[in-house]
Order: sequence, then structure tokens, then C-alpha cells
Amino acid sequence: MRIAVIGAGGVGGAFGAALAKAGADVTFVARGAHLAAMRTTGLRVQGPRGDVHLSPTQATDDPVSIGVVDLILFCVKLWDVESAGAAIRPLVGAQTAIIPLQNGIDASERLAPILGKDAVMGGVAQISATIAEPGLIRQTGTFMRLIFGELDGRITQRGQDFLALCERAGFDATLSDKIETELWMKFILLASNAAMTAATRQPVGKLRDDPDISPYFAAAYQEVADVGRAKGVRLPEDAVEKIAAGTRNMPPAMMASMAVDLIRGNRIELPWLSGKVVQLGRELGVPTPVHGLLYAMLKPYVNGAPA
Repeated sequence: MRIAVIGAGGVGGAFGAALAKAGADVTFVARGAHLAAMRTTGLRVQGPRGDVHLSPTQATDDPVSIGVVDLILFCVKLWDVESAGAAIRPLVGAQTAIIPLQNGIDASERLAPILGKDAVMGGVAQISATIAEPGLIRQTGTFMRLIFGELDGRITQRGQDFLALCERAGFDATLSDKIETELWMKFILLASNAAMTAATRQPVGKLRDDPDISPYFAAAYQEVADVGRAKGVRLPEDAVEKIAAGTRNMPPAMMASMAVDLIRGNRIELPWLSGKVVQLGRELGVPTPVHGLLYAMLKPYVNGAPA
């Protein structure tokens, strides 16, 4: 299977390296020092699951040079969805599948007008990993899972083929016929945990068991679930309880990528996370006071550290 990984950060780098080790023909699209390191010394992934060194690594900053592929793992930051989507049009053939793995809930609907509704699937990545230095991805914890599926719920051959490849690659994978529900389940968790860890600059282990802080996790989860249900998303009745249990089982050192970006002084994905919760809450008449406060507190950092 020919695969292009668009964005070779923590998500794209870790999953792409695993798929390449399983025998897929994987090319990474990256830039700058990270690309230079991948070209010279390869791509390394380090963490509790074991270390991987993919050398040589197929990597480029020119998507056109790759040609048509079978599958695209689309892993750019949320602010780059439209521009990166336009740049990868030459990679998309009649049977190509694009699986967006962004943190928010709207990447698929933003890509569909650019790349074609039939090409775009839905995807959820569950991993804590980041670029530690050029050419090196460092993973926190052992959890590593992809959930993906057709937006209309069909089980297709392309989905089954990719599932088989993921299983050979050795990480957890699910081909879902309810991908919208899966996207929102992650959104409940990610929008809330990202804002909480970013606002405090602390990993989840410092927050979740604090009796003064833990109620705000629960309230933030509930707000996102209420917004999703008001929007018509079919969520499990115990969605919030499941999310809370997941947070209790996270590695104590886990820190959302948005918090890592904030600490590094980089741009953050806030408008598509807590900002999206607040926006939809206003549109649907659902109160979101916790996310409203977190959004307001973090808004000065949206474009990086304030001058």
C-alpha cells in the first residue's frame, strides 16, 4: 500500500513509522530541520512501546513529487487544513482515501470541498507524542490507536485493507461504522484536557486528582457532550463517565499537544477546540461556562507568546 503522511509530527511520525516497518510504502511530507534530519539520519520514534529507527526514510517537502497514493494520513495542524488540502490534490486518485487525524471535529467537512466528498474518511488518533528534536518523535505512555471509517458508515474494502495493515503494524486499530460518534468522544476529552493542561502548564497527573481541579474536568466534559447532543450527535449515555475513566488511566506525564505548543511559544489550536465548543454552544443555546473561561484565558496565546 502506498501511503503519504502529510505532517510528520508526533501523530504522523509515529503512525507512519509503524506502517513503514510493517511493509507499507510510506513517504512523509515535512519541512525544515525535521525534514533534513529524516533525510540524513532517518526517523526515530522512542517511548515505552519500544524504539523504532526508520532508515532510510522517504521524505520530501514537495507533495507533487510523490504521485497518486492509496491512502493519505493527513496530520497537519488545524490552521493548515485548507492550504495543505489544496497542496495534496495531485496525490488523490479515483480510489485514494484521505484520513484526517486532526484534534477537532471539522477537518473532514473542511477537506471534502477541496479533495472530493468520496475521498475523505473520518479518523481519530489516540497517542501522546511530540517532536523532541529534528528527526526524533518521543512518545509518552504506551497507548497508540487509530479509529477510522467512512463518513456515511459504510464498511468498504479500502477501510478493511487499511485495518489489516494497521494490525500488522502492531498498534490498536478500529474500523468504525460510527465515526462521527468516535470523533466527538475524542473531542469531549481533547478539547477539555488540552485547555486544562494548557491553562495550568501542568501534565494531567498534576491535575486530575486535585480535589479543587477535578470538578472542572467533569464540568468541561459535560459541556462538550451537551453541545454534541444538541447538534444531533449520537453519544453513549455514559459518554462523560467513559471519558473521565480514560483520563484517570492516562500516564501522569501526559500533556496535550496544545499545552506543549503553548509552553514552546508556538501557535495553538484553541479556536478549533475550546473555541469551537463556545461557538457551537452559542449557536445551539447550550451554556459552556468552563470552556468559555478557558478560551478567554488562553486566547492571548493563540498566535504564540504575546509580544
